[in-house]
Amino acid sequence: MLRTLMRAVPAIILAVAATLTAPTALAAAPTPASTIAADPAAPGAYPVAYTDLTVSASGRSYSARVWYPGTTAGANAPVAQGLHPGLAFGHGFFQDISKYETLLRHYTSWGFITVTPKSQGGLSPSHTGFADDLNAGLTWLTAQNTATGSRFNGTVDTSRYAVSGHSMGGGAALLAAARNPAVKTVSTLAAAETNPSAITASGAITAPAQYVGGSKDTIAGVADNQQKMYDAKKAPTQLRVITGGFHCGFVDSNGFGCDSGSIARAEQQRLTRSVTTTYLLYTLGLDASLQGQVWGTAAQTLPGVVYTAKP
Repeated sequence: MLRTLMRAVPAIILAVAATLTAPTALAAAPTPASTIAADPAAPGAYPVAYTDLTVSASGRSYSARVWYPGTTAGANAPVAQGLHPGLAFGHGFFQDISKYETLLRHYTSWGFITVTPKSQGGLSPSHTGFADDLNAGLTWLTAQNTATGSRFNGTVDTSRYAVSGHSMGGGAALLAAARNPAVKTVSTLAAAETNPSAITASGAITAPAQYVGGSKDTIAGVADNQQKMYDAKKAPTQLRVITGGFHCGFVDSNGFGCDSGSIARAEQQRLTRSVTTTYLLYTLGLDASLQGQVWGTAAQTLPGVVYTAKP
């Protein structure tokens, strides 16, 4: 735990500055073909909507923003017709959820209902508590799917749940997936070691897991974090390392004390959208045509991303 906290010190400095400047902000059948674009790095077909509310489930209660495909874009719009997969996304240490808006909007455009907890944002977060919050978000979605008067009534594909997150949130996502059989796939960004260990938890996950890192990350580096998680995880799993990518390249803007890489943030985020959206759509059974971009030649030869996998 001490080593984890020491490594988190640069992120604390970053996060304090970032918080000061942060903006305020399918039935069991696959997604219809009309919503599947040729390039998952490009926006999907759905208008992006969101609502701010309190999530209460499984003995947990916290404020959250829920992003969802709408009939129109904007706050509190009606949910788009059909059933949509659920995703719980965890923020990094001392990071505001607004720092991930670009990525979360992208997932929403592809049809995901994403619960983003605002919990565990202080200097002494509980990693176990954060994992419980992520799982509670999925449990809450299940309840909302049948709750009279809920905007999400009849709109959640409860058979297709995923967890994701950045840094501490990525580690918490692994803890959550190891304990929740409802999680069908995991995708993490620069996942950091946690207490209890996300490396150990990776070995207990039976769902597919994706570890995305940056080769220039100096806060939660690949060798000490994502590589060890990948090594612990049994197949199916993959490690995608963005050449020149950095820890803060996964968020929307730098703050004081942030690391840097040899790749532009826009390019790192484009590659992140490409590999994670493709992976989520394929492993949740939403688009079988993406197999080659997840496990095949297209994945292995994608420019700018080093690929390692246990299919």
